[in-house]
Amino acid sequence: MIPNPYQQYQQNMVKTASPAQLVLMLYNGALRFIKQAQISLAAKQLEECHQNIIKAQRIVTELMLNLDLSQGVIAQNLYQLYDYMYQRLVEANLQKTEAPLQEVEQLLQELKNTWSEAIKLMP
Repeated sequence: MIPNPYQQYQQNMVKTASPAQLVLMLYNGALRFIKQAQISLAAKQLEECHQNIIKAQRIVTELMLNLDLSQGVIAQNLYQLYDYMYQRLVEANLQKTEAPLQEVEQLLQELKNTWSEAIKLMP
């Protein structure tokens, strides 16, 4: 079996990324799957929409599980925000509506932008 060069590239990126870069990659992945879900929903491809929302939910879950809640209020607030986004994604999937997807997309984009700026300040 011939290995997929794109998959190899992605695996190398994950293996060599810093923890901060991994968070940014998770944000990018969730945003990509939400965008694909929106496109599928508009095209009435409900199974594809469902699968993409599930992928976004898994990424949000990963973000939640990797928070160190002992770090204080910011981590706890992020956990609550991720939980809210997860619930909105469930709602979008059950109802097959655009509004929750747009809301989560906006929240993730703001977090991504903030995280990108924070990475620049890290040593």
